[in-house]
Amino acid sequence: MPNYQEFYKEKLCTPVEAIKLVQDGDFLVVPTGVGEPPALLNALSEHRREYKDVKVFQILPLRRFGYIDPETVDHVRHVAYFLGGATRAGAQEGWIDYIPSYFSKMPRMIEDGLLTVDTVFTICSPMDEHGYFSISLATDYTMAAIKAARTVVVEVNPNVPFANGNCLVHISEVTAIVEDDTPLTEVGLPKIGPVQEAIGKYVADLIDDGSTIQIGFGAIPDAVVMQLTHKHNLGIHSEMFGDGILTLIESGAVTNRSKNYLPGKVIATFALGTKRLYDFMHRNPHVEMHPVDFTNDPCLAGKNDNLVTINASIQVDFLGQCCSESMGSTPYSGTGGQSDFVRSANRSKGGKSFIVLPATAKDGTISRITPTLTAGSAVTTSKNDVNYVVTEYGVAQLQGKSAKERAQALIAIAHPNFRDELTAAAEEMNLV
Repeated sequence: MPNYQEFYKEKLCTPVEAIKLVQDGDFLVVPTGVGEPPALLNALSEHRREYKDVKVFQILPLRRFGYIDPETVDHVRHVAYFLGGATRAGAQEGWIDYIPSYFSKMPRMIEDGLLTVDTVFTICSPMDEHGYFSISLATDYTMAAIKAARTVVVEVNPNVPFANGNCLVHISEVTAIVEDDTPLTEVGLPKIGPVQEAIGKYVADLIDDGSTIQIGFGAIPDAVVMQLTHKHNLGIHSEMFGDGILTLIESGAVTNRSKNYLPGKVIATFALGTKRLYDFMHRNPHVEMHPVDFTNDPCLAGKNDNLVTINASIQVDFLGQCCSESMGSTPYSGTGGQSDFVRSANRSKGGKSFIVLPATAKDGTISRITPTLTAGSAVTTSKNDVNYVVTEYGVAQLQGKSAKERAQALIAIAHPNFRDELTAAAEEMNLV
């Protein structure tokens, strides 16, 4: 049997030594969220001025590392597939590049050479006796990137769970290893107010026992979760595994026994939660982490009967078009997996997809239900895909409805203060 510990020692180095493997002009891929390796990215940040034209690709950074700097973009530039607090301002100001994409499509784009990969930096679990590391926290597009890369550097952290699924990387695939024991980034449940709670109740009332659930990120999806604890035999097939889903599991509502596709298993592609979640994932035979072209593929996810998907939006127009990623032409987040899972639910026998949003924004001064999307808005989910739209004022079911019926249903769940002007707009558009 090969002596994997000897191979490990041969590849072990410091973060500063590891980043020397990055070459000028490299396309460097980093996983989603908690999967980002802090020791490597801090070292790259400290030495960023030593590089030229290095691009760091990532779907959602949780921390604003030093390299995310408008003064040094000629040295190291961040390229985003999804924007968060660390990168939103940079994209809006133009010094962070944004690449639109369905989350599910990213591994295929890597395989087809549409997204170049030279180097991969990823956090991982300690190596097992067979020479495998688990990239459990963010399997996403990272597995595809590792196969395509010239250089693969793993940051071994004892706090990373060793999870099951297609998330294992063998030491033979690894160029260099660094070690770090920094506590993992923790993201708890968001604050849930009365608006979120009301929306959550409307959605929860439409979810049957035995359904398989996909939960997006945000206060409203988590508000739905909090009202599902009395349900029975729910299953999980989601891109994100968070503390909300863990709460459902601990309540007994999730058993995965009713799933007809991959029964008995929680399926996800990245984890975003607290230490409680990460500990739960460790060698848990009921949890599997898979690449995003598996978890989010509508043809595969849609094999789950009674698949319920819950995702938040920013604005919905009279036809049901959803803008979930920009404020007009100003970028805010990204497509992520919303469209993937709306289409998955549409393919599912008995499936239901919910787009959830508060009826207003800016302290009640702006209606999120609008006659047309704000000029420049990105259409995240098309009118032909949207099924249920939910605000704190009710539920609008759109599929099978005419344009007039859609407008009327959406006006009915708008804030009462805006219904008269929305009705007048609908009359002008011949939608009444």
